[in-house]
Amino acid sequence: MQSAKFGVMAICAALSLSACTVLEGDKIDYKSAGKGVGLEVPPDLTQLSRDSRYNVPGGAVTASNFQVGQAAPTVPTAASTLGDVRIERAGNQRWLVVNRSADQLWGPVRDFWQENGFLLAMDQASLGIMETDWAENRAKIPQDFIRNTLGKLIDSVYSTSERDRFRTRLERSASGGTEIYISHRGLIEVYNNTQKDQTVWQPRPADPELEAEFLRRLMVKLGVPQEQSKALVASGAAKSTSRIASVDNTPVVQIDEGFDRAWRRVGLALDRTGFTVEDRDRAQGTYFVRYVEPNPDKKEKGFFAKLFSGSEKAVPPLKYRINLKSQGESTTVSVLNASGTPESSANAQRIVQVIADDLK
Repeated sequence: MQSAKFGVMAICAALSLSACTVLEGDKIDYKSAGKGVGLEVPPDLTQLSRDSRYNVPGGAVTASNFQVGQAAPTVPTAASTLGDVRIERAGNQRWLVVNRSADQLWGPVRDFWQENGFLLAMDQASLGIMETDWAENRAKIPQDFIRNTLGKLIDSVYSTSERDRFRTRLERSASGGTEIYISHRGLIEVYNNTQKDQTVWQPRPADPELEAEFLRRLMVKLGVPQEQSKALVASGAAKSTSRIASVDNTPVVQIDEGFDRAWRRVGLALDRTGFTVEDRDRAQGTYFVRYVEPNPDKKEKGFFAKLFSGSEKAVPPLKYRINLKSQGESTTVSVLNASGTPESSANAQRIVQVIADDLK
């Protein structure tokens, strides 16, 4: 694939085709970068029964407690009308609030991603999380003379230097409806030597506008007309302030918002930045996460090398709790270790920094 890409670039250069540029605009045409792969569930992550998905008892709710055998509450079924879908926004983050149960929405949301050219690498209704595999936006491929002339004959050798994947999280609201969050993660291919004959894939920042576009498309899938969906997504951003501080010599993030909005925003930040959220307890204001400590001495393998190479010895993840405590319209986010003790380690400082950066 890589040599083919360089070959096409060389042909473009030889013919001096100015058309060999990335398309501008918001056109989206995704295609999976490979076959879907099964979800690798860590041994410490308990599989949950699909029969009890979204079974939310009263009071504190955790994913691991979904299978306690309590009966699901009766949720009123909202008609699929114009007024049952709305979008909320805080800073550069957006999410949907839909007056339908999570059970009603899971199938349409899954269909939505498949209709948009994605395969699902994760499809866990019991956790309310689905995640696409890595895919490329084919609309960004140059529409040059060679491609237009030969068409599909050599279309497979064309590739962009970017890959995207999206995580969708459905969370039941207290009113019986569902909140839907879509978070983006991206990779970009860059040269790793001066000769420019080798490349590696490395993370690139999350794209809030790409998240917004897929939220808009999902609104249309759920019954909102095209024009109204554009108007709702383009509505003004809510201003909010967050900052890093120190409390009792431990790093924290302080957010000038009440618990409900802070909870939603921190959850979306964790999704965006690649944390594995094993469980969540909204009543206690706690996300239970796994974190892999970065190794600056290890060279990152290329994207396709990762796909086809043998497995390597994995770095064991560390378990933390991301805890939110609110007082009025102010919320403090702190990092606790697995036993619930406040953390002041270098990892805690990095986690706090990552969350604060995404909340800006």
